[in-house]
Amino acid sequence: MRRRNRWLKTLFWGSVLGVFLALVLVFSGVAVGALEQREGRPVPQPVPFSHAFHAGGLGLSCRYCHSAVEYAPYAGLPPTETCMTCHLYVKPDSPNLALVRESWEKGEPLRWNRVINLPDFVYFHHAPHVAKGVGCAECHGRVDQMPVIYQPRAFTMKFCLDCHWNPAPRLRPREQVFNMAYVPDPELGRELLKLYHVRPPEELTSCNTCHR
Repeated sequence: MRRRNRWLKTLFWGSVLGVFLALVLVFSGVAVGALEQREGRPVPQPVPFSHAFHAGGLGLSCRYCHSAVEYAPYAGLPPTETCMTCHLYVKPDSPNLALVRESWEKGEPLRWNRVINLPDFVYFHHAPHVAKGVGCAECHGRVDQMPVIYQPRAFTMKFCLDCHWNPAPRLRPREQVFNMAYVPDPELGRELLKLYHVRPPEELTSCNTCHR
């Protein structure tokens, strides 16, 4: 009788564990699939804003619109006031800017469509990456060449771990973080590892680095 009870308990908990693992595999597969589906697809916006023109042609720094990127988890989106700093004087009557003018007049924010949306179980903070010399282009690609913004790659766990295991080839001087055309030098990157006190791979790849 006792042997039978042990067998039933083993079968029960084995079934529970099996169902749990199956759910983990299914939902992780769905999450990865969703990330991959967004890769390379332009995301239409309510206002036809061209990064290629503003960042590439005019040379506006990422920080002009994404002002929180150096100290906050989320880089932030520009308030209408930022747009109107120029467009009160530059093409103020353009039909493409109708929603911007409406937002300005009503005092209501523009509703931009999100381009990158990491799963809720992933913790990411822009500030430490910028402080350690990781350029915007490493994750966001050549934004200065995108007429319509898109996610250039799938932000999978492997993508993050590849960098965390070996960050040196992806590091640059802090003053070059916002330079989209900068090409990282692996030798300089190894020096920057020490200069910027980048944590060792064993710590960077710890589970609680990205999952908290």
